Amino acid sequence: MTARQPAYIAELLRHFADLRDDTHGGAASQHDKEQLFTEAVSILDPCARQALNEINAHLLLGTGEVTATGVRSSANGGVESVWALSWPEQRAAGINPIIIEAFYGSGFHHPHLRGGTVGDWPLNVFTQAQAADELPTLRAIAAADLHNLVFQRDYRIVPASISRQSS
Repeated sequence: MTARQPAYIAELLRHFADLRDDTHGGAASQHDKEQLFTEAVSILDPCARQALNEINAHLLLGTGEVTATGVRSSANGGVESVWALSWPEQRAAGINPIIIEAFYGSGFHHPHLRGGTVGDWPLNVFTQAQAADELPTLRAIAAADLHNLVFQRDYRIVPASISRQSS
């Protein structure tokens, strides 16, 4: 009996097929690829917000604020969309918020995801189901980013870590 293929394997296979075919989701032109990126950001938005809202609710004890830029031009000539979770202790410590970034650099073959302090993951999302499958990756990016921000300062930037309710 063969196990169901995990969603992240399917995403990697889409990614590798795009590299093989010199396309992204069937699109060959930069304009068409950017249009697919814009659509991906739109369908990924609820999942990115969910991952950040989970951290806000359980680790920041509801003290944080999730913001999103929508698709915008990036400094490198490409396009990007940034979701951020900021909270009072993080701002007081003078460090960046938790970041989930979707980006498609000028001249890049395809878009990627990353955190403010963690590396890249291919972004090959074209349907709502694929966006929902991305939730574990978004959670991992956000959690790793928070972990790295703690090491930039200390655990006290996470309200739940000093709350009597934490275990």
